[in-house]
Amino acid sequence: MFTVGVLTVSDKGSRGERLDESGKAIQECLAPLGVRNARYGIVPDDRAVISDRLREWAGEGLDLILTTGGTGLAPRDVTPEATLDVVDRVAPGFGEAMRAQGSRYTPLAMLSRAAAGVRGRTLIINLPGSPKAVRECLEAILPALPHAMETVRGQAAECAQT
Repeated sequence: MFTVGVLTVSDKGSRGERLDESGKAIQECLAPLGVRNARYGIVPDDRAVISDRLREWAGEGLDLILTTGGTGLAPRDVTPEATLDVVDRVAPGFGEAMRAQGSRYTPLAMLSRAAAGVRGRTLIINLPGSPKAVRECLEAILPALPHAMETVRGQAAECAQT
């Protein structure tokens, strides 16, 4: 079983002005993996606040942190920068796979700047802010997540045998 944190990045959501449908979509999509949601939170689009929360949760030993929101081109979209501030190693394949998957539905998927990487033994992946895009992106990466988390933990078998 893996422990997961879901962090929604939204100014309006953090002020209680918007329901967090994307965080809920993440939790629904992860259910088939048998993961345990260890943490859930909503923070504003503030680079330092996002980075601090990612450091805190990674320090608690979560296997996976999925963020939602703040990955576009708007001036307040700083989730990728906050993520890159905290990871030790980047994992660009996740963003590439999600953009490719999203492009099947809309050409606007190329506007995503989602980042991913590893801090210690925690995999951190940015997802878009819309529930529809969250589901589409998770469809692309869910098959790889268990092996990715096992690899980060140092417990994976040979990749060619999975």
